[in-house]
Amino acid sequence: MNETNDLNLAVLIDADNIPYSNIKGMLDEIAKLGTPSIKRIYGDWTKPTVAGWKPALLEHAITPIQQYSYTTGKNATDSAMIIDAMDILHNGKVDGFCLVSSDSDFTRLATRLRESRMLVIGIGEKKTPNPFIVACDKFIYIEIISGKKIREKKKEATPAETQKFDKIDKQFLNLLINSIEDIADDDGWAFLAELGSLINKKKPDFDPRNYGFNKLTPLLKSMQQHFEIDERDSGKRNIKHIFVRIRE
Repeated sequence: MNETNDLNLAVLIDADNIPYSNIKGMLDEIAKLGTPSIKRIYGDWTKPTVAGWKPALLEHAITPIQQYSYTTGKNATDSAMIIDAMDILHNGKVDGFCLVSSDSDFTRLATRLRESRMLVIGIGEKKTPNPFIVACDKFIYIEIISGKKIREKKKEATPAETQKFDKIDKQFLNLLINSIEDIADDDGWAFLAELGSLINKKKPDFDPRNYGFNKLTPLLKSMQQHFEIDERDSGKRNIKHIFVRIRE
């Protein structure tokens, strides 16, 4: 497979379950992961509920797919997205998919695409049901790419701002400790890049920004009572290899 930033991605957006106001942030986020060679959005464009998407489609060159709601209570948009995804999969022209929705109905689709060795990235709101989240290789919450300030960049944080971020609780601390132990060398040191990759495999929606930090390193540095950080010279200018171990 190609390097991550060279991946060709099919971006499929569920207009019924995603707010249009976040489209630029979402596409910027996707651009960090690969090239969105296919961009399609699904909905019944005769309905006023999706009218806000229309200016964004022209601005960002997203192809709208019309799907009429023939029957009340049935989500035809889901079916159209799933059929298109399978067609794209069998054409073999992409390396992965970005499924933009907060709907658990796409859980089986994400699983099926991964069975075919496709990278699957999910983007949705924090209300997204857990089965869809864990079916993806990586899941990104819209709330963290919609213009929130990150904690270490603020001089001060009001209680209201702080409450927007997830708490570093015992469950998350145990995830970090267990993951470090899984890959640590004989001296207890774990390479940070490997640690981040392992945590994402265990918890697809892990992102330091959920806790108010841009990167994993400052997140761990904020927990110095639990972890030690060692920045080692890589032999290349301005590049450090970062290791972490559990503080005794």
